[in-house]
Amino acid sequence: MASQEATSQGTPLKVVVASLNPVKTGAVLEGFTRMFPGAAYQVSGVSVPSDVPDQPLSDQETLQGALNRIQNARSLEPDADFWVGVEGGVNPEGDTFQSFAWIAVESKEGRTGKARTATYYVAQETANLIGGGMELGHADDLIFGKTNSKQHSGSVGILTDDVVTRTSYYVQAVILALIPFKNTQLTFPTSKSG
Repeated sequence: MASQEATSQGTPLKVVVASLNPVKTGAVLEGFTRMFPGAAYQVSGVSVPSDVPDQPLSDQETLQGALNRIQNARSLEPDADFWVGVEGGVNPEGDTFQSFAWIAVESKEGRTGKARTATYYVAQETANLIGGGMELGHADDLIFGKTNSKQHSGSVGILTDDVVTRTSYYVQAVILALIPFKNTQLTFPTSKSG
């Protein structure tokens, strides 16, 4: 049963993504369209801070960044139907790092959905640069000779030769974050903090 929150009355639902990265806005549009195919969407991105370090270094910090992005986007664009925060992060494990992202969605009614992507290990060469303070995207560009890879295939696309692109990597988590909006008759956690 589709939520009223995701039902269009002939007017496209306004979805604000808390990023100007075309990979993130594209993944959000695809996720919403696949989860609620009967609605029309106007998806736009805004540049807002995450209020966490450029390279979040824990699960908690990454989730908090996604939630902060929602609040900052909502302050900037208060008339939207949905706000979406997408925050990539890494988690240290010994001398290497696991990479993942958190997706958080909030509706104008205040309902919140959150989901995390799958996790994978970055190459040790990349991990060494992250450990030295470099952001994952910049480290990948340096190691793999790319330019602005985070706005294209991203680390996951580079490592899988685009079998999994950064967009497809995010889409599943966007869909999972929309579960509370698809199932409004059920109760889900409502916490807006990480």
